[in-house]
Amino acid sequence: MTQNENNTQSNINISSPHAGTRYWGEVEVIEEGETYRISRVEIKPRHGIKPQVHYHRNEHWVVVSGVAKVTCGEQEILLNRNESTYVPAATLHKVENPGHIPLIILEIQNGEYLGEDDTERPYELNLVKSVAETELGSRE
Repeated sequence: MTQNENNTQSNINISSPHAGTRYWGEVEVIEEGETYRISRVEIKPRHGIKPQVHYHRNEHWVVVSGVAKVTCGEQEILLNRNESTYVPAATLHKVENPGHIPLIILEIQNGEYLGEDDTERPYELNLVKSVAETELGSRE
C-alpha cells in the first residue's frame, strides 16, 4: 500500500460522532478531514431536518434517490435524483422528504470549522416564529 492510499483509508470514519440514527432518518459519515466531511444522509418519507444555520461551513447536497424539498434562505426548490444544490454559510436552510420512499442525499460539508456547536436551530432558540405562532399573534 502506498502512503497516499494509507492516508485516504485513514480518513474514512465509520464511527464518527456525527453519524447515527435521528428521528428523521440516519447519517453515515463516509469520509472526513480537518476542513471537510462527506456523509450519506437518509431521510424517512414525510420527515425532514429542522431549519438550521452554520456560520463556518458551506454544504453541497446531491440527491441520490427520492425527492428533496430544500429551503435555503427565502428560496424553496424541489430536487430530483442526480440534482444538487449549494448551501452557503450563514444561511438558514432545511431539507424535507415530501415523498413516499426514503430520500438519500450525499452531503459535502466544507469549511474552517465543522463542530456541532456551529449549528444553530432558530426555532429552538425562538428566533423564528412558526406560521401558527404568527397567525395567533396577529389575532390578539
